[in-house]
Amino acid sequence: MFSKIMIANRGEIAVRILRACRDLGVPAVVAFSEADRDTLAVRMADEAICIGPAESRKSYLNQPAVVSAALIAGCDAVHPGYGFLSEDAGFAEVCAAHDLHFIGPRADVLEKFGSKYAVRRMLAANGLPTVPGSTGILSDQRDALDQASAAGYPVLLKPSAGGGGRGMRLVRSPREMETSLPLARSEAQAAFGDDSVYFEKWIEESRHVEVQVLIDQHGNGIHLGERDCSVQRRHQKIIEETPSPAMSDDARERLRDLALRSVLAAGYESAGTLEFLLDGDGNFYFIEINCRIQVEHPITEMLTGIDLIAEQIRLASGEKLQLRQEQVQLRGHAIEFRINAEDPGDNFAPQTGTVEELQLPGGPGVRVDTHLYAGYEVPPYYDSLLAKLIVWGETREIALARSRRALAEFQVAGIKTNLPFHRGIIDNTAFLEGAVSTNLLDRVGPAAFVAGNA
Repeated sequence: MFSKIMIANRGEIAVRILRACRDLGVPAVVAFSEADRDTLAVRMADEAICIGPAESRKSYLNQPAVVSAALIAGCDAVHPGYGFLSEDAGFAEVCAAHDLHFIGPRADVLEKFGSKYAVRRMLAANGLPTVPGSTGILSDQRDALDQASAAGYPVLLKPSAGGGGRGMRLVRSPREMETSLPLARSEAQAAFGDDSVYFEKWIEESRHVEVQVLIDQHGNGIHLGERDCSVQRRHQKIIEETPSPAMSDDARERLRDLALRSVLAAGYESAGTLEFLLDGDGNFYFIEINCRIQVEHPITEMLTGIDLIAEQIRLASGEKLQLRQEQVQLRGHAIEFRINAEDPGDNFAPQTGTVEELQLPGGPGVRVDTHLYAGYEVPPYYDSLLAKLIVWGETREIALARSRRALAEFQVAGIKTNLPFHRGIIDNTAFLEGAVSTNLLDRVGPAAFVAGNA
């Protein structure tokens, strides 16, 4: 096990990692930007170190600053959380060169799994069905037009590097391709430093499901079930639940087993998530792998009782998995609601300001992961995630009832949030019946689900 861990992230995930470190008995140092000097993780930390100004590229994305801070603080490992440097093979290599363990896959594994297009081909060779799409990275406008014409519109442009919905564009015609391809490339370059783009056929009424895996450096692996992330806006997840309400038991077992076997055969290690699209006939298609911890990992923890962050740290230290697949028990149903600093009444525009009052929900089966406190000032420099409300119940119906109660209890004053959206969708017929597709909010408009508008 490591002697001291640098937490190179911010917000709720920095708090979450800090708690896991304390449970493991490992000292941790929180790296922070000047804008995050008063954040909860810094307040809770035994040790914290400033790594630069507010702008991400000068702090959380500044590799020399992060590595220097870790070495100065006497750390032997760096936990990147999600986003920022969490899937950067170059950063993992820099860490290794300075005798720092990167808590995630090793650099060569990240390099191997870094191109989403290459990974699709690799895992397809190991038996995973994939969405039909371009035959390679799109070289230019003519290539994109020719391939899309042959495949048939609509198609979804996707960056080969990165994730989180950035750089993705739905294209329904040649005219749209002419305008969308340059924009997708520009967005991919800005977000990931790589403008490589490919496309997949767009499945109009699809669901988004993903399988959580844990794989050690000795070739042992387990899956921890699947999550359904179909409630999305502009390819950004808003609500996740597990197990998926749209899959039969036979289908989910096939998905879980095939996902684990294929990624084991490909040589993956660490915590990871394989993402799939599920069509109206129940067929699933692999789309990408996330080589990091996911925002929505807590619902899997609620079902299994397994601390995914602690397991991720153990795997990075070289320990063997202590669990066998038959020991993993998936019990009940869990739902996560992402609470964002957004105004549902103004097309979900990002918000900043001071949290004047904060009332967090509680009671049986309710968990809140957050970095908020009364008096906290939400900065304008980072993503809008403020908190995650995670609710568990013995059945989906109990989880929904507890969610309704918890959302009513959750109060944030001083800044607008998307809580009214969550309070509205919890009573929406499509959501209650587990019949939400990934494009529903974009097609109908998320305002239709806001409490008082539904």
